[in-house]
Amino acid sequence: MQALRTSAYLRRPAVFLIIISVAIVANTSLRHAIAQRAIRGSQSESFTIEQIKSYPFPNELTASATGSRIAWAFNERGARNVWVAEGPDFKARRLTNYNNDDGQELTSLSISADGKYVVYVRGGDHGSNFDSSVGVNPAMSTTQMRVQIWSVSFAGGEPKLIAEGDDPLISPKNDRLVFVKERGIWSAPLDGSSPAKRFFYARGDCGAPEWSPDGSSLAFVSGRGDHSFIGIYTNESTPIVYLSPSTSRDSSPRWSPDGKRIVFTRRPGNGGVPEPVLEQRPQPWAIWTANATTGEGQLLWKSPVTLRGSLPSTHGGTNLHWASAGRIVFLSYIDGWPHLYSISENGGEPLLLTPGKYMAEYISISYDRRYMVFAANAGSDVDDIDRRHIVKVPVDRAEPVVVTPGKGLEWTPFVTGDGKYIAYIAASPQRPPLPTVISSNGGKPVTLAEDRVPADFPLTKLVTPKKAVYKAPDGVEVHGQLFEPTGGAGKKPAVIYVHGGPPRQMLLGWHYSDYYTNAYALNQYLASRGYVVLSVNYRLGIGYGHDFHRPPNAGVQGAAEYQDVKAGAEYLQQLPQVDPKRIGIYGGSYGGYLTALALARDSKLFAAGVDIHGVHNWNAERAAFLLEDRYEKIPDAQRALDVAWQSSPVSSIATWKSPVLL
Repeated sequence: MQALRTSAYLRRPAVFLIIISVAIVANTSLRHAIAQRAIRGSQSESFTIEQIKSYPFPNELTASATGSRIAWAFNERGARNVWVAEGPDFKARRLTNYNNDDGQELTSLSISADGKYVVYVRGGDHGSNFDSSVGVNPAMSTTQMRVQIWSVSFAGGEPKLIAEGDDPLISPKNDRLVFVKERGIWSAPLDGSSPAKRFFYARGDCGAPEWSPDGSSLAFVSGRGDHSFIGIYTNESTPIVYLSPSTSRDSSPRWSPDGKRIVFTRRPGNGGVPEPVLEQRPQPWAIWTANATTGEGQLLWKSPVTLRGSLPSTHGGTNLHWASAGRIVFLSYIDGWPHLYSISENGGEPLLLTPGKYMAEYISISYDRRYMVFAANAGSDVDDIDRRHIVKVPVDRAEPVVVTPGKGLEWTPFVTGDGKYIAYIAASPQRPPLPTVISSNGGKPVTLAEDRVPADFPLTKLVTPKKAVYKAPDGVEVHGQLFEPTGGAGKKPAVIYVHGGPPRQMLLGWHYSDYYTNAYALNQYLASRGYVVLSVNYRLGIGYGHDFHRPPNAGVQGAAEYQDVKAGAEYLQQLPQVDPKRIGIYGGSYGGYLTALALARDSKLFAAGVDIHGVHNWNAERAAFLLEDRYEKIPDAQRALDVAWQSSPVSSIATWKSPVLL
């Protein structure tokens, strides 16, 4: 068990490891490895692992600022390509021809405002804990893999290499793009007609570029370590203007529609007297506006100094937008849920746009800036809390409308430039995700690229997971998804699946993350082999409000969330179709940590497990920070280290008896 002391990285995508776990959990190799205590399937195989893993996965959906052109990336068995479509027929068309499974992801897709070019980044690992600007080489190629920006005509043709770099942003003038490289902002012609060069020089780590509406100026963030500035670059002969500079951390610059002002977020700078690490404290933030020419700024709104008022940490963070009608839109947890608010550009009280017990994420604004579209676990069905639907809301009044009701799942919406359509990605409990469009006024959706789903994909053989709700010992309500096989033995083996993150929510169907679509496919495969599977949405996850997302005594501060996992196994034990002595557990990243904790603390409950790139000793993550040699000491450093150790699987190694695959 010495290997358990090796610390792994949270959220590290490792799809190939999960595939290995399929082969080991579900077939005879694990039965030999863990002998009599193995979890044995009791159902004959109805489809193969190759079939269930053959689904195409779309992401990076985007739309042009004019017309009805959209683009997305497709991962088809490891071959990643750019696809496009255009209204009104939206016939899907492949734009690039990358045919190898070489691990080179496609990110940062965008379409020029005139619809003529598609820009994308190829390479890197943008979902990991590593530097996304560093190339990855899982295929062991003898050619160095790089992170590169490419441009290709929407009409078709060979892609052109623009430069090495990341985070490209096309100018509204449709002539060039800027991107981030070597701590600076670089620029290149959109057609690749001349080499890229540094756009301007500024100190600090420069990033997050934002063009003014007319493309004449560029806002950016200049990181200076413990503080940051918002800068405005206009041309070589004009000095950079910094907006109301201070020792604060400024970010998220957004232009007003007329290009005269900037709205941005401000947080206190790092530093000060060390504070206790075992207590929850508010993380205040504020919204400022500034004159883009003079740099003169003023406070527009500041968050309440409460835990719920803290800087939001769900997708997109503050999701700041300068909308039409003089409204500024942002996201906050102040009422207990991650909701959209809008405030007058002149100040005043924020207006709650999205009342109700649901979360808003993957938020975008229409090109006319009149309304927002987003994914939410909202709807009239009681089970919608564990789904995602597309919601549309005006920026100046609380009139949200669920555009895609039903039992499916929909996410990442974008309004087309002509305002006629909403493009998004949709799935069901059986059909894997595919690009979809619907009239912006609602109606019947049109699914794109259905022919990319392989003919032998086991669409009709997948079960529909059921919502499971139970309570942890301290009374916290926990949601999960129950995958139940049909037929087979009266008493079936069961498996707990624990997601990573931990700010994630598993759903009643295919997931919007490629990592968790993979997990969903695995859970379906296990169900096809006769296992009852419970996917647990433990506290620290999203989708159930602030207090569930940010609970006390969780993670490294006490592992309170583990009781949700243990209670899930005890819930399974009470089901008449489950053999209470044959319950296993698996998960990756943070799910690997909770898997290890379950096996270490409760081997009598969990018969076996698969721990995929988990964390096993929190002190390996925290000791350097808590014990660093500085004059002012963290007041509860030793207590924090003790709690971190007690929250780690290695602290219970003496009671770990169940077999495990690491």
